[in-house]
Amino acid sequence: MDLIADMLMTAATLGAAVYCLVLAARLRRFTTLETGMGGAIAVLSAQVDDMTRALDKARGVAGSAERNLEDLTARADALARRLELLMASLHDLPEPKAAEPEAGEDGRRLRFARRRAGREREDGE
Repeated sequence: MDLIADMLMTAATLGAAVYCLVLAARLRRFTTLETGMGGAIAVLSAQVDDMTRALDKARGVAGSAERNLEDLTARADALARRLELLMASLHDLPEPKAAEPEAGEDGRRLRFARRRAGREREDGE
């Protein structure tokens, strides 16, 4: 019985040793920098650094744009208040009298017609 137990123990030990060797080989291939996950991790780390720099730059640009927009909004508010004041002051002015069109020698209203430059008249003049 001891002999069978020793043989099973030896077989299990050899199986565990082979399993460990296979795992070590796979782990070595997995962490290789050129072709394995180590390379992918290095590339992703570089991309994260680039994205962090781009994000910091975008935050700076957004902050300056925000300040510029706040300044423009404050100016627009001030101009709107001034325009409202000017419109309110126009209500105090008297209504202008409507201008009558000038009459010609025979008493009829004068009429003006505009012609476009460069366009020939249809009647041949």
